[in-house]
Amino acid sequence: MSPEKVLILTAIPDGLRLDKEIRDIVEAIRRAVKRDKWEIQVRTAVRPQDIRRALAEEQPSIVHFCGHGMEDGSLVLEDDLGFHKAVSPFALAALFKLHTNHVKCVLLNACYSEKSAVAISQHIDYTIGMNQPIGDKGAIVFAIGFYDGLGYENPDSLDIIPRAFEEGLVAIQMEDVSLLETPVLKRKVEWIENSLSTHTNLYIERPPIEEKCYKAIVQPGAMIRIKAPQRMGKTLLLGKSLDYARLTGYKVAKLDLKLADINILSDLKTFLQWLCTDVADSLELEPQLDKYWQDIYGINKNCTRYLEKYILPSTESPLVIAIDNFERLFEYPEIFPQFCLLLRGWYETAKGRDKIGNLWRRLRLVIVHSTEAYPDLDTNHSPFNVGELIELSEFNLQQVKSLALQLELDGQLVEQSVCDLMGLVGGHPYLVQQAIAYLKNQQVTLEELLRIAPTEQGIFSNHLRQQLWSLQHNRELEIGYKQVVMANNPVQLDTEVAFKLHSLGLVKLSGNDCVPSCNLYRQYFSVRLR
Repeated sequence: MSPEKVLILTAIPDGLRLDKEIRDIVEAIRRAVKRDKWEIQVRTAVRPQDIRRALAEEQPSIVHFCGHGMEDGSLVLEDDLGFHKAVSPFALAALFKLHTNHVKCVLLNACYSEKSAVAISQHIDYTIGMNQPIGDKGAIVFAIGFYDGLGYENPDSLDIIPRAFEEGLVAIQMEDVSLLETPVLKRKVEWIENSLSTHTNLYIERPPIEEKCYKAIVQPGAMIRIKAPQRMGKTLLLGKSLDYARLTGYKVAKLDLKLADINILSDLKTFLQWLCTDVADSLELEPQLDKYWQDIYGINKNCTRYLEKYILPSTESPLVIAIDNFERLFEYPEIFPQFCLLLRGWYETAKGRDKIGNLWRRLRLVIVHSTEAYPDLDTNHSPFNVGELIELSEFNLQQVKSLALQLELDGQLVEQSVCDLMGLVGGHPYLVQQAIAYLKNQQVTLEELLRIAPTEQGIFSNHLRQQLWSLQHNRELEIGYKQVVMANNPVQLDTEVAFKLHSLGLVKLSGNDCVPSCNLYRQYFSVRLR
């Protein structure tokens, strides 16, 4: 097998020891275990046309640029007279788009090069840039570590570029810990994931879930709980439900706990005052905390008084208070149980037939949370065992075809292709949408996508690593899931382990037995959990 090429490009050496960087890279490859795998080519004093020609002539696997970068992300090359010539991130992305068939990684060892790395990552699997200025010494140390890692023995199941990047980070950390966060690795997969944000307004109905939400939200004093593993479409369903409430004439206040600063979650009083202020702001009311919050009362009592004496009487219409990403509170034991007790109290008060009960029946509470965490609460104080539970299901075949139609890919995905895709990822909304968006944006066949899907090169690698992290931090779950993915038949596990794996979205339950949620998980984790 012929060696893969590393193309080193240098320009404008003002104040930089580029010769030393090149020498150290060559030395790192020379002493590597797999030194025969790599061939180094060097081009110096490069102009824009030199880079373009070098990429076409050498067809490298790795492109390494060392030189200067500008704050707008441009790289500084030379012009025909030897003067500085800035090349924008946009232009660099356009250049590398022409070389996706052989370039696997681009390393921009220059200040402020992160913006160029992001742009190039639209087309190249791995791009490394610097998110701030980096001195000559730091750049050289990172390069040495990276190419040391590139030459080490590496299991075939692991992608060599992320491993080499980590080696570079360790090298730089041992020299100067302040530079640890400077190098950043951008993946094409991440760019595709970010591009999904252009389609976040797409909603695929999953009857009868929507109708169930609409019927529940018009019930006086309702408590609605929407739960599912991450990336199943909870927030989109919440949005549809709140739109229905608005069309019905209800007032709506939506709170997203992901947007709450850490200091907001520092204590119960601060959190509840933030909640009161946010609700008032959603209703275009002045907060008036000074008027309705009296220190003589307890914290929960003050919050209740605020809604009872100010917010609820401010409108004759029913009010929906929706709290998204509720699971964030699970990490704050000084807030979570008290707030849950408060919500349960509001729900119970609405059952009364007196004047106060009638007032609280104007309120509808909607709680949206992921199921990956498992809070412990007294059942008599919990809002999680009352009201209407909405659990999101996966897409069926018709719903996946509807998504392909909305993303204008229906002509490219015949029914057999949809079945092949679902044979790998099931009907998981995020994985299906990611695959369809990737097919729409990239020149790749479904067959190729499915072939590399369970690897670190595949488009699902970030999602898979997150799930792997969850397993590796719970030994019981790791052992249990290993049994599931290695078996050809359903496996019966300890009840609690099965429940937690199901909550993570990793298994489907068949009676008392567990099977992997999809073949993607079986293929990936049967390798990773050996």
